[in-house]
Amino acid sequence: MKDKQEYYRAEDLAQKLDVNIMTIYRYIKAGKLKAYKLGKEFRIEKVEFEKFLKNASTK
Repeated sequence: MKDKQEYYRAEDLAQKLDVNIMTIYRYIKAGKLKAYKLGKEFRIEKVEFEKFLKNASTK
């Protein structure tokens, strides 16, 4: 049985990183952060967010 995947909302990540929500949207649009759009909201997998942080911290 596959483990349940965890997702963040864009608002959650903005709060977690202490940035404006528009910054998260820009990362998504630029392809730096992979997200799924459900209705009007974006959902980001926890694994994708961890990859994003790893790439951001090594540059």
